[in-house]
Amino acid sequence: MNKVLKYGLAVLIVLLFFFRCKKDNNYVPYVYVDEYIYATDPAFFPLNAVTGYIYWQGGSKGLIIFRKGQNEFVAYDRHCTYKVEDGDQIKVDASGLLATDAACNTKFSMTDGSVNSGPATRPLKMYEVSFDGTVLHIYN
Repeated sequence: MNKVLKYGLAVLIVLLFFFRCKKDNNYVPYVYVDEYIYATDPAFFPLNAVTGYIYWQGGSKGLIIFRKGQNEFVAYDRHCTYKVEDGDQIKVDASGLLATDAACNTKFSMTDGSVNSGPATRPLKMYEVSFDGTVLHIYN
């Protein structure tokens, strides 16, 4: 093999490796979350009913806490997963079952955070949730 061919092959391998290992930065940033909400707190009131939700501090752009079942809650970051660098914030729509980003019009399911429609391909960022009947703990 001549030197030009070897050099060309080496450059090709390096370029393939470089483009294959390109880092995808389009993820909601990690923010430490450790929030407690007490059932006696008036802010908890909307969560007393199944499909109830509240906005809460924390995360990258705030949290949405949704009551999925009698003893089951989910917590999502309000940071839209489409064009994360834009920093758009989602808001629960009038149905209470979808959250929408007004900028890109992506709709997310409140029950599992999946994309219902729109250009986003990633579900909402979800946080761990525990509930002991008195205290709701949201954390990562």
